[in-house]
Amino acid sequence: MKFSTAILALASASSAMAFAPVSAPQKSSALNAVLGKVTGQSSLDPAVIAKYDSLPYPEESILAEYVWVDAVGNTRSKTRTLPPAKAASVDTLPSWNFDGSSTDQAPGDDSEVILKPQRIFFDPFRPRSDGQKNILVMCDTYTPAGEPLESNSRAFAQQFFEGNEDQEAWFGLEQEFTLFNLDEVTPLGWPEGGMPSRPQGPYYCSVGPENNFGRAITDSLYKACLYAGINISGVNGEVMPGQQEYQVGPCVGIDAGDQLMMSRYILMRVCEDFQVYCTLHPKPIVQGDWNGAGMHTNFSTKSMREEGGIEVIKQAIYKLGAKHQEHIDIYGEGNELRLTGKFETASIEDFSFGIANRGASVRIGRETELEGKGYFEDRRPSSNADPYLVTGKIMSTIMGPEAPEIAPLNKEEA
Repeated sequence: MKFSTAILALASASSAMAFAPVSAPQKSSALNAVLGKVTGQSSLDPAVIAKYDSLPYPEESILAEYVWVDAVGNTRSKTRTLPPAKAASVDTLPSWNFDGSSTDQAPGDDSEVILKPQRIFFDPFRPRSDGQKNILVMCDTYTPAGEPLESNSRAFAQQFFEGNEDQEAWFGLEQEFTLFNLDEVTPLGWPEGGMPSRPQGPYYCSVGPENNFGRAITDSLYKACLYAGINISGVNGEVMPGQQEYQVGPCVGIDAGDQLMMSRYILMRVCEDFQVYCTLHPKPIVQGDWNGAGMHTNFSTKSMREEGGIEVIKQAIYKLGAKHQEHIDIYGEGNELRLTGKFETASIEDFSFGIANRGASVRIGRETELEGKGYFEDRRPSSNADPYLVTGKIMSTIMGPEAPEIAPLNKEEA
């Protein structure tokens, strides 16, 4: 290829490169002049990655990616080499540590934080063909003395599930997220500095390049989660363009938090590969008439799924209503921007429930009503809510004392 032809070919890729962060100044060279001063492109070049992916792993070693939740609810990770026998269970995996002063989880003069393995998943980013599997390890965080950190919401939630195993608590978590270009301002599918020419309506569960933005990312997430062993049960395009959703569950007890948190880690890794910014903010676009993003939480116990369970469901909902503010307090930051009573939400100020009512705090599905048993959906948690806190709080509340009856907010009764 001639030098001038190469310049033209690279110029045609300028739209993709426009959203990459600009690198620090470098010494001038002919190569720099052609390629442009950008970073982040190597992750998009299969030839670069394939060169290293083709290297075989030693049979006597696996890679274990230890994942934890930092002080603000984001996931962090680092990798270690282990013999395969160590990965047989969380009990055989060693604890590890990290510098908590760099994650706002410990002071600089006593910075060591201990990672305790809690759940093992297969690593979709480092597949291998020799019969071994590299792993992802969901961990929680402790002081060297063995005390859970203040940010260790998993340990807090665990206490509400222990001793209640007979309830067989099932959770299904609907994780919504919004994809942006790397400018962190322009959602996928939106014109730079503007808004879509069409209002909400054509984008939900949509097809076509004019409607669906980010399908490749969501499909990649889907397959990666299945490979990892996460109970991902579906995906769909959401109401706002650039917004997507996936569902995790049913999961039992504390495992719901483990699986949802690991799925978020995988989501961010997939977006890293695609060089797309992902936010879990519940209302990333406040101008205009656009839906926010939530983590609707579906819940049932064994008695709710049995004959006559609808009455057990209603009693649980009354308990949730009695502690509405306590739940709102831990259901995610920025949720007041989303729970306005508009765009398929209830007001953050008031608790309500209804049959098939997406404008209520808690929804009972038509199928559950007709069968007289099933589950309910708490629609209040925001997309950035901590799944450990949400699931633990729901479990704590429904195991609590009886609460006064609440009238349903049903369409035929409105």
